[in-house]
Amino acid sequence: MDIECRQANKNEQEEAFILLKEAAQMLQSKNIDQWKFWLNPPIEKIEWIKEGFTKNEFYFITISEEIIGMFRLLNQDLLYWGEEKEKAVYIHSLVIKAKFSGNQIGVKVMDKIISHTTNQGIFLLRLDCNSANKKLCQYYENQGFTKVRQKYMPHSINNLYQKNLRLNS
Repeated sequence: MDIECRQANKNEQEEAFILLKEAAQMLQSKNIDQWKFWLNPPIEKIEWIKEGFTKNEFYFITISEEIIGMFRLLNQDLLYWGEEKEKAVYIHSLVIKAKFSGNQIGVKVMDKIISHTTNQGIFLLRLDCNSANKKLCQYYENQGFTKVRQKYMPHSINNLYQKNLRLNS
């Protein structure tokens, strides 16, 4: 299954909200207490999405031009990580439609993000994960991410993970 990652257009914000809502519904159906706020997003989450689209930080994952997921890449993440000295790329809101799960798409997306990041001369990849979602935390740890610390957010307690990409070279 060949995937592509393309930068989202500013006029595609609604697609991002649809993907996040579908992910929240899927998580609820599995009794995973995460992302409920995307069912009826508060203003700060709406603004967060708008900001990401304004800064061209959102990417859609596609198969034959069909959007099957998305993610946001940032070069700085003050909200979750605060001021950091080392250059890093930060991943947020990695979502893949449920009907495509089990096809290693997440791994393929990570490989593309790693390639993009190292091509920029950046060798740290960071992300956060709701600490209550043990399965997802384990997934990231299995992908070589190391838990650095926890961050208390208004809607969750998040584990902050990073991966040293120099170890992959």
